Amino acid sequence: MSLTKPQIIEAIAQKTSTEKSTVEAILDSLAQLAYENAKDEFTVPGIGKLLVVDRKARAGRNPTTGEAIQIPAKKALKFKLSKVAKDAVLRLATLTENSPSPAPTPGNGT
Repeated sequence: MSLTKPQIIEAIAQKTSTEKSTVEAILDSLAQLAYENAKDEFTVPGIGKLLVVDRKARAGRNPTTGEAIQIPAKKALKFKLSKVAKDAVLRLATLTENSPSPAPTPGNGT
């Protein structure tokens, strides 16, 4: 399940006992900082790094016609997940997969 912006704001507000409007302003400021600084590399501690990368020109193929085409060089955004975040997510995913399923309760049809 993907969290929406209002759900993220609600969760952070509850965990930090902060007003939703303050949390929203912080999230918006963080996003604006990322937009302004990604060209130099923008790091969110404990989560990852947003950076601009150069993609080389390359040969490709039109999927409809099969015709060979030249794809021009361009700049693209890349998000590199931090090791701490990757380890935490994978650990939680492993715990979820290995946890026993809940015992059936009477009356719920299982």
